[in-house]
Amino acid sequence: MEFKAKLLDDKMIDRSLTRLAHEIIEKNKGIEDVVLIGIKSRGVPLAHRLASKIALIEGKQLPVGELDITLYRDDLSLKSYEPDVKGLVLDFKIDGKIVILVDDVIYTGRTVRAAMDAIIDYGRPSSIQLAVLVDRGHRELPIRPDYVGKNVPTSSKEVVKVKLEEMDDASEVSIYQN
Repeated sequence: MEFKAKLLDDKMIDRSLTRLAHEIIEKNKGIEDVVLIGIKSRGVPLAHRLASKIALIEGKQLPVGELDITLYRDDLSLKSYEPDVKGLVLDFKIDGKIVILVDDVIYTGRTVRAAMDAIIDYGRPSSIQLAVLVDRGHRELPIRPDYVGKNVPTSSKEVVKVKLEEMDDASEVSIYQN
C-alpha cells in the first residue's frame, strides 16, 4: 500500500471528538439514559475518549461498553481466519437506553448492521445512534451515522487507516492507495 495523505492528526481528532460530544449532548437534550458502546477494536478507545469529553461538559461520566461483532458479520465465511469471539462487555443494562455505537470508520455499513443485531440480541434500547470518526462513503446498506467527525470521499481502491494512541502509540487518520 502506498501512503497518499494524512487526513487527521492528533489535535484534529481531539477537536472532532469535542464537537461530536457537544452534538451528542445537544441532540439528546443532555445525557440522561445515554450509554456509549465502542465497536472493537478502535471504536472502544474512541468511546472512552467521547465519554471523557462529555463528562467534562456535563459533569457526569457515561457508561461505556465494548462490542465485538465478529460472529454477527454476514461475511464471516469469507474471512480466512478463525474469529476471536468476545461478544458484548457491559456492566449496565441497555433496555430503554439511548445506545450510541462508536466506531472509527464507516464504509459499507455491514459492521454497523452486525453491531445493531448484537445490541438487539442483548436488550431493547429506546434508540440506537451511530457516531464515527470518519465516514468514507460506499454504503451497501441503508445506514447513515448520526455523528461524523470527518467525511472523506474515497475510491474503493483506497484504504483509510486510523491509529490511536491507546493501541498504536500515535493518533492519526491516513489514506493509502492499494
